[in-house]
Amino acid sequence: MSLLQIQNLSLSIHGQPILKDVSLSIDPGQIVAVTGESGSGKSMTALAVMQLLPNGADATGTIELDGQALLHRPEAQMCALRGAAIGMVFQEPMTALNPVKTIGDQVMETILIHKAMPPARARARAQEVLERVGLPPDRFPLGRYPHELSGGQRQRVVIAMAIALRPKLLIADEPTTALDVTTQAQILDLLKDLVREYGMGLLMITHDLAVVAEMADQITVMRHGEVVERGATQHLLQNMQHPYTRMLFEASDHQVNLPDPASPQPLLEVTQVVREYRLPRTGLFDTPGSHRAVDGVSFTLNRGERLGLVGESGCGKSTLTRAILGLEEVQSGQILLDGQPVFSGHRPNLAVRRKMQVVFQDPYGSFNPRHRVARLITEPFHLLEVPPTGTERQERIAEMLTAVGLRPNDAGKYIHEFSGGQRQRIAIARALITRPELIVFDEAVSALDVSVRAQILDLLAELCAAYDLTYLFISHDLSVVRTITDRVLVMQSGKIVEQGETGQVFSNPQHPYTQTLIAAAPKLPDIHVETA
Repeated sequence: MSLLQIQNLSLSIHGQPILKDVSLSIDPGQIVAVTGESGSGKSMTALAVMQLLPNGADATGTIELDGQALLHRPEAQMCALRGAAIGMVFQEPMTALNPVKTIGDQVMETILIHKAMPPARARARAQEVLERVGLPPDRFPLGRYPHELSGGQRQRVVIAMAIALRPKLLIADEPTTALDVTTQAQILDLLKDLVREYGMGLLMITHDLAVVAEMADQITVMRHGEVVERGATQHLLQNMQHPYTRMLFEASDHQVNLPDPASPQPLLEVTQVVREYRLPRTGLFDTPGSHRAVDGVSFTLNRGERLGLVGESGCGKSTLTRAILGLEEVQSGQILLDGQPVFSGHRPNLAVRRKMQVVFQDPYGSFNPRHRVARLITEPFHLLEVPPTGTERQERIAEMLTAVGLRPNDAGKYIHEFSGGQRQRIAIARALITRPELIVFDEAVSALDVSVRAQILDLLAELCAAYDLTYLFISHDLSVVRTITDRVLVMQSGKIVEQGETGQVFSNPQHPYTQTLIAAAPKLPDIHVETA
């Protein structure tokens, strides 16, 4: 008998169809991955299992956990099942955790709510389960707060909360999207070990098909709320029948054709840069310590060149980026853009800063939702000594929207009217509109579906040909860095440990850390597409 059985699940919200006749099953100890693009219905299927559907939802069909019907089950009975029989791991751990409660209290909360054991035993169980997920008490005491942990460590706390009572079913909704490759590999190994150790079923929601290929026993592919293909992982990978499945896997391994870079002409010169932070005192009379986030970094980025920067969380990528953008002053060393210092006399050099722009990971979070697109993408005009006005301004807006694959009349819309990929195109238009000499892409495609990501990468290649872009591309996705950069820097503990032509570094890494990064990255297997 299956642990989880979903049959003919259909769902509408305020009359709008969301899911249509979705069926899948999970056995104890089995990992089933549900994959597809945003809006395919993956997360809504998981929420239906948890009975956490929004107001106005109307569901038909059956959902059974160990023979118990879940659909339309009273809320009081679902509360008894959530956390005890069904655990859930969410995509963003910082929003899943309470910032004012310690990690020990948050793991204990699950246990105490279900009155599974007295407080003293619950505290011991919290310590035990945190140690099981790789947070030993000698290094991670129960009194730590979420902000004192890294992204991967916070995700481990969320997993500890989900498995505290050893549920029969664990649902993981995009649990590794925002993590670097080594941390991602550790979290995925942890989930696999927990499935084997506890015999639980795992429903894995993800758009990362390389993760799916490595993790899952069964794959379910969804599109527009319907299951279009399902099967055992290896069989499905070698015998894809549906065009949509083939499109997803082709997009996952998408390669772009960058134009050849121009002859070397230095644009950005970083020389022996050091950035330290002061640490709090550990005792009343102790001397404050320091943390060297960037340690003697040197490199040159030439005009028309595309440079990648990779490394684990905490390696110093973000600190180095803020220093390049003139947002933080360094203690020693020098950063020059076109021969001019980014900082001058302990103050940012605004004449240099206006020559740089940045594209962030979350386009929606970087826009003011109350403003229309025309105003949003012209925000950088305030950096110009003489910003364009009137007809010239309108022509520049239309040119940039057209350049990124949108229509000029999109200028009158609000940002919530666009999809995630369209919002990222608008973010790129905003970065391009002042014709900067350098653009920094900070995890600009990590949150996008594989097909949308392929479109954005193609767009960058087209813009490189049209505008001779020079950019620094920061990402933890090595497959993206490999296709969209000419050279790559590998950063570890504040130092550049390896640099060189991207193809050479990836095919023949010299430094052990680079070898570790490449080995940890999930890889798509060689697949055979069989036409129907």
